[in-house]
Amino acid sequence: MFFHVLQGTKTACFAPRRCGTDRRERAGFCGAPAGAVVARTMLHLWEEPCISGMRGSGAVFFSGCNLRCTYCQNRDISVAIKGRRMTDEELAEEFLRPEREGAHNIDLITAAPYLPSVINALDIAKRNGLSIPVAYNTGGYEREEAIDALSPYVDVWLPDFKYASPALAAKYSHAADYPDIALRAIKRMCELAGPPVFGEDGMMKRGVVVRHLVLPGHRDDSKEVMKRLSEIGADRFILSLMRQYTPDFADESCDLRRRVTTFEYNDVLSFARELGLDGYMQSAESATSAYTPDFDRS
Repeated sequence: MFFHVLQGTKTACFAPRRCGTDRRERAGFCGAPAGAVVARTMLHLWEEPCISGMRGSGAVFFSGCNLRCTYCQNRDISVAIKGRRMTDEELAEEFLRPEREGAHNIDLITAAPYLPSVINALDIAKRNGLSIPVAYNTGGYEREEAIDALSPYVDVWLPDFKYASPALAAKYSHAADYPDIALRAIKRMCELAGPPVFGEDGMMKRGVVVRHLVLPGHRDDSKEVMKRLSEIGADRFILSLMRQYTPDFADESCDLRRRVTTFEYNDVLSFARELGLDGYMQSAESATSAYTPDFDRS
């Protein structure tokens, strides 16, 4: 039922907030209008190695977001709606372009505000020859019904699991229900994708990579995130433990005014390893604004 409703309208919200906004009249909480807005499409070399590889991931950055993270490094497009509004046919062509440029996959970044258009465009693109894997790159704040609707089109899921604490989720992302919703979403992604599958080139062909950004002063919450993830099963996903937090993007309400220390990050990393979690880690050099894409370029 959800899938048919999703296909039948481009004006309603399908995010957990269910703000109920008619986008023909005004934007909802996510800031998105009725049609998809793409901020930039690029060959992205800064994702996990199994996603970016040597040739890059075909990253399609959408404007708008169903969260309001006070430290968002992509605030230029998550809060401000910047980019080109596209028809479904134009969006399908945008999905096909990275494959022609040699991308390993299509990486749909923060596409949740536009699911009806995204699903229709993927259907068109696949009919017109899209053959590389499709990755769905999300903050994790997703309804299970939306994941089910996307599942015929998505090969690789790239969700965040930002917080275990509702208080932290409310304080830093304005979504107190985030921990429960994100965990349910990740479990559903793991059920649909199955264990990770890699090609001979080391690229992920199917599976889930769960990302967690360690925040300064909150390593205990990060450890709780690791614990909850381990309960899903360490063989069901790849962990990407990120250290790239930088206060450069924090807004006036955010009290996270320093980078993560080596002790904080290594403490969380050691705990994750004790739980049997395996995957990717980051060096201290990742905590820089240099890795943020320029959204003033097309």
